[in-house]
Parts: sequence; structure tokens; C-alpha cells
Amino acid sequence: MTMTPSFNAHESLPADLAELVERLPTLRHKKWVEQSLATLLRIAGSEIDRLDWKILTASLQDLERGFQTFYPYRHVRKVTIFGSARLSSDSAEYQIAVDFARRVTALGFMLMTGGGGGIMQAGNEGAGAEKSFGLNIKLPFEQEANPFIAGDPKLIHFKYFFTRKLFLLRESDAVGLFPGGFGTQDEAFECLTLCQTGKYGPVPLILIDRPGGEYWKDWDAYINKHLVQRGLVNPEDRSVYTITDNLDVACEAITSFYRVYHSSRYVGDQFVIRLKSELKDEDAERLNENFSDILVKGRIEKTKAFPQEAGDETFDLPRLALYFNQRDFGRLYQLIAAINQLDIPAPETEHPELK
Repeated sequence: MTMTPSFNAHESLPADLAELVERLPTLRHKKWVEQSLATLLRIAGSEIDRLDWKILTASLQDLERGFQTFYPYRHVRKVTIFGSARLSSDSAEYQIAVDFARRVTALGFMLMTGGGGGIMQAGNEGAGAEKSFGLNIKLPFEQEANPFIAGDPKLIHFKYFFTRKLFLLRESDAVGLFPGGFGTQDEAFECLTLCQTGKYGPVPLILIDRPGGEYWKDWDAYINKHLVQRGLVNPEDRSVYTITDNLDVACEAITSFYRVYHSSRYVGDQFVIRLKSELKDEDAERLNENFSDILVKGRIEKTKAFPQEAGDETFDLPRLALYFNQRDFGRLYQLIAAINQLDIPAPETEHPELK
């Protein structure tokens, strides 16, 4: 059911609610619609401030814009790029971002940026408006959408950073990080934190510098000295990202990630890895030999889709199932890399950008 609110939505609200309640039993996602409505009713029945309602309403409107914009493109893999809004178009970093965007879209991916200037503008310039999204936000400065995405229906204006970041990651199947300031560092560490804790991904994270640049190498040296060597993160956590100043390496890191690996999810207590091609028995055995340390029990088993996955669009894909310890995500990335390096022919009809 599609319900398009009028300009004065409150005037038609009683009729819209009556229609929704009448049609609720037939809705495909009835369970979640009911839970959402129940949550709103509980909030409405409690004492909260006017500002709380303004935050809630604006957040929902941000989510509505995002959901509606991305839904038609849900089967196309997308790459998000982050980087400084202050780098000029004549900088080497800007140009390599243009080239990166041009190359990943030529591979069939779409591109997402924050919609502003600098590296964001470079991404939209390289991808072109047809193959890119802009997720803009109003700021006292650096607030205008760049000319390469301005006016496009895939330019979304968000009120809040948190809803904007949600979509920049939720919709993304890979992240390219270019040099930048506090905002870029925040985005880099947030991506790493979410990957390290299993709240995002697994996806390839590529830290890209200008040819000969030291930005990410120096950053990685800090990570190694102050975090890894002090035991604040695991050495394997550095497997989550790739640092390069070579676009061949950057693009290969993305396409190779989806050579055999397709996607993953939890089904009950098991972590299920969907694959584009079925593994040989001896390959599965080798994975068990090399990655038993990340299991809480049992083995890495070849399997078909679980009954709980009925109706999922990946239902026909072969799978691996394991009782993952939900802690060693750096090792999980190493497992995915090992799967992608197996001598298994990728399906000829599949492309890495399709999901």
C-alpha cells in the first residue's frame, strides 16, 4: 500500500489512519507496521517535551526521504566516499577521487557522497549525476550541494547527521576514505568501530591517498603504535581496511571482496555467509583448519538456505554457517578474503555490483 500525504497531512490524518487500520491485516510487513505504530502510541501517551516531538518528527522525515529515494536502487551495489570538503579541484586528492568514482561506476557500482564540496564534489563529478547520490546536510558553512548533483532527484537533504550517516553506511557495499579533517576522521573511526563490533558490514574499507601521499600511512602508524601495540585493538583488526595510493589496488579490493562472497546475516545463533558459488568439500575443510579459533562451537558447515530465510531474494545461493564468536571481526574479514581467494569459478552471469 502506498499512501501519499497531502500538503496539510493533518487534515486527512483520521481518514488515512482508518484506511491503514482496515488494510493492516493484508500488509506484507504487518508485524513491523504494528510495532512502529505501537511505539508512537506509547510515546504519545507519555510525557515528553515539544522538542522531543520535533526531533522525532524530523528524524522520521529524514528516514522517509532516504527510504523512498534508495528503494528503486536496492539491488545495485553502492560505494560511499568520504573526504575533506575543503580540498580544491586542483589538488591531487581531488583528482584521484574523481578518477576513483569514474572507475567504480564503470564497473557497475553507484556512488554516494555527502553532496557537498571538495572530495564529495569530486565523487559526484567522476560518477556523474545519473550514477551517484548526494546526501546533503544544512550547515552554517560548506552547506550547498555541489553542481554535479544539485537538482538531481537522488540528492537528499537531511536535517540530522545521524540519519545522514545511517544511509551513507546502510546503503553502502564499500567505503572509500580520502584525506580530510575532523569529519573525515570521525567517519573513518565510526566505520572501523561499526565493522569491529559487527554493526556494519562486512564490507571493504579502502583508505585512498594521492600517489606518494603519507596521510593514511601516518594514520596507520599511529594505529599500530598507540592502539595495536598497547593491546587496545587486536592486530587482526587492521585486516578490516586497505591502504593504497593506487586505484588499481583500490578497485581490486572492492571487486575481489564480492568475487565469491555475496552477503551475510545471522540466523538464530549462526552466522550465515551467502556465496555466489558453492565451495568444494576440501575447501570447507581447509577453512575449518585455519579459522576454528573464531568458532564458539561446531564447525564451518556448507548448507542451503535456512527455513527462516524463506522469501529472501538470496534463497537459492549456497551458504556457509558457523557459530561465530561475534568478537574477532578482523579474523572474519580474513575468512572472507580466504573464501574469495579459493580457486572457484565465479558465475559468468553475475557482476560484483548486483546484490
